[in-house]
Amino acid sequence: MALPDGTKPVRVLVVDDSAFMRYTITNHLNQVAGLTVVGAARDGQDALEQIPKLQPDVVTLDVEMPRMDGLATLREIMVRFPRPVIMLSSQTKEGATETIQALTLGAVDFAAKPDYKASMASVLDEVANKIIRAAGAKVTPLMSAAAMASQTIQMTMAAPAAQGEKRTRPLLRSDKILIIGSSTGGPRALNAVVPNIPASLPAAVLIVQHMPANFTRSLAERLNNQSSLLVKEAEAGDVMEVGKALLAPGGFHMTLDAQGKVALNQNPPVHGVRPSVDVTMLSVVPHFGSRVVGVVLTGMGSDGTNGASLIHASGGKVIAEAEETCVVWGMPRAVAEAGAADLIVPLGDVAGAVKKLIEG
Repeated sequence: MALPDGTKPVRVLVVDDSAFMRYTITNHLNQVAGLTVVGAARDGQDALEQIPKLQPDVVTLDVEMPRMDGLATLREIMVRFPRPVIMLSSQTKEGATETIQALTLGAVDFAAKPDYKASMASVLDEVANKIIRAAGAKVTPLMSAAAMASQTIQMTMAAPAAQGEKRTRPLLRSDKILIIGSSTGGPRALNAVVPNIPASLPAAVLIVQHMPANFTRSLAERLNNQSSLLVKEAEAGDVMEVGKALLAPGGFHMTLDAQGKVALNQNPPVHGVRPSVDVTMLSVVPHFGSRVVGVVLTGMGSDGTNGASLIHASGGKVIAEAEETCVVWGMPRAVAEAGAADLIVPLGDVAGAVKKLIEG
């Protein structure tokens, strides 16, 4: 049935092992204009049987389930029935780690399950909004289980080299500052870019991913485990160095103080987000001018456009991810339309473009 504006409602499959949560989520979503729940599955196996029959536009997927957990289910969905998936996860360290893994596997977004500080209604409102946004996301099929197993073996064999002692050095006047910004689809995009940046690249790296508190540390740890760069969640007073990447912590804007050291604040959100890519870029350019290289990856909205424009106007360089590889072509599109992008390249070419700009 079409809505009054002629559009069809987003069809949702709710997957959760708790009967109470299935009922609560379904009841809430069915009251939201533009959404209709077409089914509810009690676990991953049930979901995989229902998806080809119901053809939902978006799936909400609990991380912790018996028989087949959320991560195993997500892998199967992305291989067999690729479509936008919203993960529902706990805010524990283990839950955050699994959520980051899910986002890297291709989940479009996630929502933290309510705790004693948050009401069920507010969390479900957030879930509803993310479902509506996710419905228009571009989802890339995941490789087969056999190919993933082969890749896992290769990554495991390569891991000791990446996990050896990581060396950093102080910045020289000739070194650059690389700022990478991303939002929806960002963890997967960062996983394709950051591990391909060599630690010897003559640049310090700052990363801003739209993400709430409690989750960015797990993202930093995952990137660090796969990179020759030393990747860590930024702390106040951190010094930028070649061979090191600092990730803005969730819930904090990341800037530079008068001495060029990292400063964190909880000033109001910018573009509705904190951390904001613009805040970091606009703080760094006055210190480093034409030495700044900005990269804007997949994401909704226009965060990063003002910062990229300042980088471009100051003689620095800006790379925007191309539409064909973006989960959501929002932030890169805004940068391109503002005339601030020096290069627009697909995700697989971003790391190479960064190396050419910085080493050249």
